[in-house]
Amino acid sequence: MYNFLIDSHCHLTTLEEEKNMKAEDVVKNAQDNGIKIINNIATSEDEFERVLQTSKRFDNVYASIGVHPSNIGRDFCKLDKLIEYSKSEKVIGIGETGFEYFCEPIVDKNKQKKNLEIHIEACRKTNLPLIIHTRNADEDMIDILKSEMKNGEFKFLLHCFSSGKELCWTALDLGGFISLSGIVTFKNANDLRNIIRDIPLNKIMLETDSPFLAPAPFRGKINEPAYVKNIVEYLVDFLKKDFNIIQENTTRNFFSLFSKAKLIN
Repeated sequence: MYNFLIDSHCHLTTLEEEKNMKAEDVVKNAQDNGIKIINNIATSEDEFERVLQTSKRFDNVYASIGVHPSNIGRDFCKLDKLIEYSKSEKVIGIGETGFEYFCEPIVDKNKQKKNLEIHIEACRKTNLPLIIHTRNADEDMIDILKSEMKNGEFKFLLHCFSSGKELCWTALDLGGFISLSGIVTFKNANDLRNIIRDIPLNKIMLETDSPFLAPAPFRGKINEPAYVKNIVEYLVDFLKKDFNIIQENTTRNFFSLFSKAKLIN
């Protein structure tokens, strides 16, 4: 029985470097609220080393490395670099990366596709899961997931899910997981709530995406991993499920996908 929660997607390094929050304080606050493991995410090559070093400061903070579609430079991230970083015992995932068709300026879609393909190949070669970012790109994401899975299977997670029903069920059919953030608590998220109502608990994970997207009642404030607890409390009421049942399933799902992660007491 798992008696703790996990933040499967957090930008801890950003909280420290840009929001002037001490990582030690953020991690302790998370632990005090029952969140024992944090996955610290890189979104650019420049971040890889800093995110890894931040994670190494804490027993139960891990790292995932990738290039967000909005951060694609003139040259693509090298496959060998992703593979080399993945050798660290602290690196448990590849990403976040994917398709970003919402934020301006939109990076060339063909470059986004090439960038994603490089990360998918890194996942195949390392057996680490892919952390997928996707906004306003449901059709293209469905197409690439289906086509790439035929080229060789890989594990993946749709992080901070806020997309449509077809993408959700396509991902689940392909063996993927869905990660829920504070967005589920937003007043205008009825469409999302109608989708997640039917997702099996053995396919759901939790995240903050902090410092962004703080859940109610903290919306508009700096988000942090401790607020995973508030997302669960909301889901208890919405899904009519016991807190411990949600905790048990989402934590087990994390270890199932991110198999390199271990809880160090």
